[in-house]
Amino acid sequence: MPERPTGIAADDLTRAYAYCAELTAEHGRTYNLATRLLPASRRHAVHALYGFARHVDDIVDVTAVDDPEAAIRGVDDAHTRLHSALAGDPGPLDDTGLVVRALADTIRQYRIPTGYFDAFIRSMRMDVPGTPEFRPRYGTMEDLREYMYGSAAVIGLELLPILDVDDPAAPPAAAALGEAFQLTNFIRDVGEDLERGRLYIPLELWSAFGVDIDLLQDCRRSCAMDPKVRRALAHAVALTRAEYRKAEPGLAVLPDRIRPGIRAAFTLYGRILDEVERSGFRVLDRRATVPRRTRAAVMLTEYVAGSLLRQR
Repeated sequence: MPERPTGIAADDLTRAYAYCAELTAEHGRTYNLATRLLPASRRHAVHALYGFARHVDDIVDVTAVDDPEAAIRGVDDAHTRLHSALAGDPGPLDDTGLVVRALADTIRQYRIPTGYFDAFIRSMRMDVPGTPEFRPRYGTMEDLREYMYGSAAVIGLELLPILDVDDPAAPPAAAALGEAFQLTNFIRDVGEDLERGRLYIPLELWSAFGVDIDLLQDCRRSCAMDPKVRRALAHAVALTRAEYRKAEPGLAVLPDRIRPGIRAAFTLYGRILDEVERSGFRVLDRRATVPRRTRAAVMLTEYVAGSLLRQR
């Protein structure tokens, strides 16, 4: 295993990984549950990936609302400091310093291509007003996939070295799973994103069902669902389930000790779509969540499956 980057003290690194674990537990409920089924030796690295992504995403979602210029500086600072941390100069022990320390160590340990993180930053800049990349809406699914490559597909690709997967079938499946997870989030969060002036589900999909921005905003304000909006969302759910089907064969090539954790995430995110459908696609005025008992049942099933695999 490669040495950790020079300039990062062991105590600081312990603190950095602990901070990333806290971010995962606080903000990534489904993600965090799934990581509990991963081997402990790999869990800290998965937390580091999430911690960095969560930190930058919060800059975009929170800071950009009131101060887009500060958000641009924050995103670019995280990017610059990650590369500095990889060179041994992570800077002060502030929130950014903690996440880049953990991520730099993870990148070095598992030899993750840094280009994945550059692509992630580019997609985050697409969310911030005032950047050349900014896009509050997407016309076509092709346009959206350009965004999702950096914001979702690379997350799956980053995980492969951590999970010790080198099967040639794995990268396309991992990228598809990342996109399936993100499309699920886009469907669940349509109402919240509208409040931020964003719309990720492409305009061509909405318009095919006679839906425009004004209708979506009217539905959010009135807490009423127009049948056209419901049909458009049902189509978006069907497209997302197709991405899960593309990703599912990749589960078979995962090592036995890894598969239960990833399958748990696969199942739990899919259950979010179930809850969206069960609510009558009421995503404009509420947030679909998977009941705790359902999450517990999925976790128990995968834990038992993992135990049986380990006993072979």
